[in-house]
Amino acid sequence: MTAGFNWTFPLACLLVGATAVLLCFGALVTTYDAAMAVPDWPATYGHNMFLFPFAEWFYGPWDLFLEHGHRLLGATVGLITLALAAVVWMREPSATVRGLVVAAVLLVMVQGALGGARVLLDDKTVAKVHACTGPLFFAVAVAVAALTGRRGVAGSERPAAFDRSALRVTVALLVAAYVQLVAGAQLRHLDAAAVSPGTFRWLVALHLAGAAAVAALSWAAVPLCWSQQPATRRWALVIAGLVVCQLALGAGAWFVSWGVPSGLLPASWIPTEPLAARSGRGAAIVTGHVVLGMLILGGSVALATAAGLFARPQERGLA
Repeated sequence: MTAGFNWTFPLACLLVGATAVLLCFGALVTTYDAAMAVPDWPATYGHNMFLFPFAEWFYGPWDLFLEHGHRLLGATVGLITLALAAVVWMREPSATVRGLVVAAVLLVMVQGALGGARVLLDDKTVAKVHACTGPLFFAVAVAVAALTGRRGVAGSERPAAFDRSALRVTVALLVAAYVQLVAGAQLRHLDAAAVSPGTFRWLVALHLAGAAAVAALSWAAVPLCWSQQPATRRWALVIAGLVVCQLALGAGAWFVSWGVPSGLLPASWIPTEPLAARSGRGAAIVTGHVVLGMLILGGSVALATAAGLFARPQERGLA
C-alpha cells in the first residue's frame, strides 16, 4: 500500500455503489411482488445460494431473477462491509468513522436476518421493517464515504466556519428524508384488501406531509448553504433538483398504482386495488420513485456531513 493513501475511501465508495444497486433490486422485488419467488432461505430451491445454476437464474423467470439477484447482491454488500470494517479497524484513527462502520456491520447482519425472516415467515410486517432498515444502512455507508473522502483531499474541503442555521436545516432534512422513506414503505407493502379506508388516508396524509417537509427543507437549505464550502452548495442544489423530480415521480406513482382520484381529497383517498404497476412503464415510475427517495436520503447525509454534522465542537466554534 502507498503510504498515506486513503484506502478506506475507495472501499466506502464501493459499498455505497453496491448498496445502491441492491436497493434498486429490492425496490423491483416489491414492485413485482417477487419476494416469495424463492420459497426457501438461505438456500435457493435447495441449492447453496452461491451455487444455484447461473442459467436457471439469469435466463429464468423475471421474479426469480429479481429475488435471487437481490440475495446475491445482499451477500456481496455484506462481504464489502466486512472488508471495510477490517480496513477501518487497522488504519482509521477516527472514532466517528469506526463507530459508523460498527453500526454498518450490525445493520447489514440485521438486514440479512430480516430478509430471511421475510421469506420463511411470508410476513409483510417483516417486509416493512426490512424496507426501513435498508435506507438506514445506505445512510451510514454514505456517511463513511463522505467523512473519509473529505479527509482524502488533505482537509481542503474543511469549512472555515460553520453556520448553525444551515446545520440545523440540513439535519432536519436528513431526518425528514428518512421518515418519508419509512412512510412510503408502509404504502408500498400495503394490503389494500385488509386495510381500512381510514388507515389508508392517514398513511397517504403522512406521506404527503413528509413530501412537503422534505421539499421545504431542501429549498430552504440552498440559501443557507450558499455561503459555505463548494461541496455544501453543490449538494444543496442537487438535492433541491432531485426533490422537484421526486414530486413529479410521486404523482406518477400514484396514477399508475391507484389511478386518478375521482373526487376531492381526502374523500378519494381510498385504495381500489393493491399496487399494480406491472407494465414496464408503470414499474419504472414506481421503482424510480423509491430509488430517487434513496438518493435524496444519501445526498442529505452528504450535505449534513459537509455542513458539520460530524465535526468536533471546537471546529463548530462551540468549545
